[in-house]
Amino acid sequence: MTKPKSIPLFIGISLVVTISITMLISFFYTPYDPNEIHSASRLSSPSAEHLFGTDNFGRDILSRIMEGSQTAFLTGFSAVSIGLTVGLVIGACAGYFEGWLDELLMRFVDALLAFPGILLAIMLVSVFEPGMGSTIVALGIMSIPTFARIIRGSIIQYKKFDFVQASIAKGAGSLRIIFRHLLPNITSPILVAASLSFSGSVLAESGLSYLGLGVQPPDPSWGRMLKEAQPYITSAPWYVITTGLVITLMVLGFNLLGDGIRDSNDNRA
Repeated sequence: MTKPKSIPLFIGISLVVTISITMLISFFYTPYDPNEIHSASRLSSPSAEHLFGTDNFGRDILSRIMEGSQTAFLTGFSAVSIGLTVGLVIGACAGYFEGWLDELLMRFVDALLAFPGILLAIMLVSVFEPGMGSTIVALGIMSIPTFARIIRGSIIQYKKFDFVQASIAKGAGSLRIIFRHLLPNITSPILVAASLSFSGSVLAESGLSYLGLGVQPPDPSWGRMLKEAQPYITSAPWYVITTGLVITLMVLGFNLLGDGIRDSNDNRA
């Protein structure tokens, strides 16, 4: 029988796996060409021919959602990779060496935190040319403080343990201690942060694309689809509902996945 605390993890994994499979399938198959225009069938309601209906240009909404999942995963994964890589370097150095280096690096992180994340992303995308590349970089920078603070705090905690002190006494190098002894013990909080940061990046990318500052045509984006659907919210509600529901399910899936990993780690502790 599934334990109550494992239910969020199970639901999160189910949602993430389902959307991931949909994304993988979209590389090889979509019911229709996502960009093929059929004026005669514009704003058609959901049917056996078009399961999610069609948009204002007669394009199949399901096919466009499937292709848009590629953008969501690419921006989310890339942004998390940037944030985790830079945050790992900052957090590990600050937590392990402490002293003046800790103060310097943490003041840099505090400076990033001084700007609301979405406003920082809007500023960066506005300064550079809007597009997938600048959106990924902006979202990656936005996630650096989260990883840096979590990794720093965890390393400071584990650095006091006997097995780390014993390695230091034996003359082990700093890099060996960090990568061999410290990082393997803090994978759980890093995974939780990565999962939550992924969902935040997907939501932020959708918001930027909705405002016209994120991913630009011809690259597909759920946020831009939601913007295009807005004028037809009363005449073609399925256009807004299906696109908004997919964004909600993806964000919910990764949030539940992160919560489930954290709860499982707390139970083991």
